[in-house]
Amino acid sequence: MARKKEIGRDKILNIAYKMIIRDGVESLTARNIAKEGHFSTQPLYLEFSSMDELKEEVLDKIAENLQDNVLQKEYTGQPLIDMDLSYIDYAQKHQNLFRATFVDGKLGSKRISNMLIDLGVKKFNDQYQDTDYSEEKIVNIVVANWITTIGIASLLVNEIATFSRTQVINVLTAQINDAILNDWLSKSKKIPLFDVKDYKKQRKSINA
Repeated sequence: MARKKEIGRDKILNIAYKMIIRDGVESLTARNIAKEGHFSTQPLYLEFSSMDELKEEVLDKIAENLQDNVLQKEYTGQPLIDMDLSYIDYAQKHQNLFRATFVDGKLGSKRISNMLIDLGVKKFNDQYQDTDYSEEKIVNIVVANWITTIGIASLLVNEIATFSRTQVINVLTAQINDAILNDWLSKSKKIPLFDVKDYKKQRKSINA
């Protein structure tokens, strides 16, 4: 009878996930994961072909947690605004992860950025049910909204500025209204983080 693996893939992923949330991406080395889990590095390399593969799967767990739990909190009863506020609170609570993903670029963020657009589109449609905007316009509004949200989070996390919750809500509301009226992103060719063209290609491949 084959022996049951004591150190499996899920256990390693859970350890790595907790480490990156707590200590940031720099902590995610094979040696540190093994030390945290009280095992050798051998099980890690048996389960994953490389550290890059492990990091990609950790990134998937982060994106899933953001989508299903973190960004589902209610503050104002306005789904899109509530999503923004949830993200800002999360960024302040998990500053190492926020910086690694959206500031320092140490952790690949395309998976997360596409998830943020997907969720933002859903929240926009929940908040603005009586509109008939095209999908392209809604995506542009959501991308503009995320640029503002991440900008506010960066200012707060880096202690460059302080805002009351009311001020943050007012800025976000004004930005959304401006994006609805002006749709300035439709005139832009590319935004490195939220690449709308890349996003659309990925959505088409998923829906094909």
